[in-house]
Amino acid sequence: MKYYLAIDIGASSGRHILCHLDVGRLVTEEIHRFPNGARKNADGVLCWDVGRLFSEILAGMKKCRDAGKIPVSMGIDTWGVDFVLTDASGALVGDSVSYRDRRTDGVKLCLSDESLYAATGIQKQKFNTVYQLAYLKEKFPEQLRKAERMRMLPDYFVFLLTGKTVQEYTNATTTGLVNAKACDWDWKIMEALGLPETIFSEIFSPGTLVGGLKPEIAAEVGFDTKVVLTASHDTASAVMAIPSNRDDILYISSGTWSLMGVERPSPDCSKESAAHNFTNEGGYAHRYRYLKNIMGLWMIQQLRHELDDRYSFAELCRMAEDSGIDTLIDCGDEMFLAPVSMKGAIETYCGRHGLESPVTAGEFARVIYRSLALCYRNTAEEIERMTGRAYPAIHILGGGSQADYLNRLTAEFTGKTVYAGPAEATAYGNLAAQLLADGAFGSLSDVREAIGKSCGIKKYS
Repeated sequence: MKYYLAIDIGASSGRHILCHLDVGRLVTEEIHRFPNGARKNADGVLCWDVGRLFSEILAGMKKCRDAGKIPVSMGIDTWGVDFVLTDASGALVGDSVSYRDRRTDGVKLCLSDESLYAATGIQKQKFNTVYQLAYLKEKFPEQLRKAERMRMLPDYFVFLLTGKTVQEYTNATTTGLVNAKACDWDWKIMEALGLPETIFSEIFSPGTLVGGLKPEIAAEVGFDTKVVLTASHDTASAVMAIPSNRDDILYISSGTWSLMGVERPSPDCSKESAAHNFTNEGGYAHRYRYLKNIMGLWMIQQLRHELDDRYSFAELCRMAEDSGIDTLIDCGDEMFLAPVSMKGAIETYCGRHGLESPVTAGEFARVIYRSLALCYRNTAEEIERMTGRAYPAIHILGGGSQADYLNRLTAEFTGKTVYAGPAEATAYGNLAAQLLADGAFGSLSDVREAIGKSCGIKKYS
C-alpha cells in the first residue's frame, strides 16, 4: 500500500497526516500532533522555535516508521510571510521572528504603496516579509550582510531534511517581493529597497520533486522518502482542497485567519483592487488566490486563552448563541492583531464607538462570531463588485468549518448557501500536490472530486 505524508504546521499546532488511496478516495490518519506558538525571547521579541518544530517533524516521521507505514513521499506547509536567514554553513542568522511581533510598526518603504501593489498585487499588511526585511536593513543590517539565504519556513525545513535549497512559489508570493504577472522575484523592487539579491533562491512550483532525505536524517527516522514541494503556504494548500469544481463559489479558509476569496486565472493589480485591499497570492498551477485577509478565529482563540481554556470552542459557540447582545465590531481593526488582552481590546473598541460592551464569556464570543459573519458578508459583496460576478455559495475550509454557530451565521448574514469542510483542508491540499506529482490523479479537478467523496461536507442554507 502506498502512503503519502502531509506535515501541516499552523501557528497554534502542527500535525502529521498519513494518506493512502482506496477506490479513488483519500483515506487519512493523523499519526502525530504537537503544539506550536510564538514566544518572546530574552529581548522581548516574539519568535518561533524552529529547532523544536523540526524535532517534531522528525518525531512524527519516526511514528510512521514505528507503525510500519513508510511514505513514498512527504510535503510540508506552514503559514506565510515568516522566514529565517541562514549563513553559508546553513546556520541561523538571528531568530525566526513572528509576524505578530510589533517590530514592523511604523516601518516605511522607499517605494509607494501604489507602485508596490501594481507590481506584486499583494495586500498591504505591516507584517509582510518585505516590511520585515526593510526593518532588518534599517536596524540590524549585519544580519543581512551575514546571510547567504533567506528561507521561508517550509523551505527551511525542506533544506534541513534534504540539504537542497529551493523556494516554493505560493509561499514566495506572500513576501510582497514577487511580480504577480511574471511569477518570479521582482528584482527592481529589491534593488529599490537595497535588499541583497543573492539571498533569494530560485522559485519552484508546487509538485516539484526536491529529492530524498539526507543520509543522516534517513538514518535517524529509519527510512528514506521523496520530499515534494506542496503548495507550501497553508492557504494555498487549503484552496487546492476545495471539494468542488464549480467556478461560481467563494471560499473561506477558516482558522487563525479567515482568508476569503475566489480563484482567478490572472491577477488584478489595479488601483481599485488596491483601494479595497485585496491580495493576489499565488496558487497551484499559477492560479491566483484573489482574497482578503480577515482577522479570523484568532480572536476567539485569544478569548478562550483569557478564560483559562476552561471552555471548549463548542461550548463558546453554545454560550454565544444563548446570549442576547447585538454589538458588532470591525474585526479588521489593527487593535485586534496582537493585543495584550482580547477582551480589553473589544471593550476599548466598544467604548470608542459608543457600543454596548460585552460582559460575560458568551457575550464576548457572540460579538466575535457575529462580527466575523458581518465581515464575511461585506467581503463577499466587495468580491462580487470587483469581479462582476455573483457567487451563490461559500465553501468554508479548515478547522473553522467545525464552528456550527459561525457557519449558520455566515449563511444568515450573506444569504448564500454555505458548505463546511473538510476540516483538515490544508492537509488534503498538501496531499493533493503529492498525489498529482506521483501520477495518482490526472488533474486538480480529479483530486478535488476525490476529496469531496472522502470527507463529510455539511450544508447550511
